[in-house]
Amino acid sequence: MEDIRKQILKYLEKNSRVDLGELAVLMGTDEVTIANEIAQMEKEKIICGYHTLIDWDKAGEEHVNALIEVRVTPRRDQGFDKTAERICNYPEVTAVYLISGGYDLLVTLEGKTLQEVSRFVSGKLSPIEDVISTSTYFILKKYKDHGTIMFKKNKSERMLVTP
Repeated sequence: MEDIRKQILKYLEKNSRVDLGELAVLMGTDEVTIANEIAQMEKEKIICGYHTLIDWDKAGEEHVNALIEVRVTPRRDQGFDKTAERICNYPEVTAVYLISGGYDLLVTLEGKTLQEVSRFVSGKLSPIEDVISTSTYFILKKYKDHGTIMFKKNKSERMLVTP
């Protein structure tokens, strides 16, 4: 069953709204098997949630995304986990990753304005006891997000060649 689970996960990652009957046909099995596998993977927390990708620019909403690199002093016997857990509790924070390189954590967050995001970083994130420094990057335009191209492609990307 491991192979069918991997196939289901790969398909759901790209299209979580798939019809189970359609997925069963693609996998060469029945709908009940697919439904049971998905339910079991949800129970085991292999499937952690379902999300909708929204182009907020087209929706006409003020929406700012930022990436914040955070340098942290790790705690004895806890490493970066305690600080990461604390940062995760803020509703503005959409993701927290332990990363390699010059910083320790990468935090993604959302706000309505640049000022709102800046106030979060200076008023809530930077004052955390173990946070040494931060570096903020505002996302100005998304070209591709979660594997989805966010702009209209030209029909033909072939170069016109004339003699």
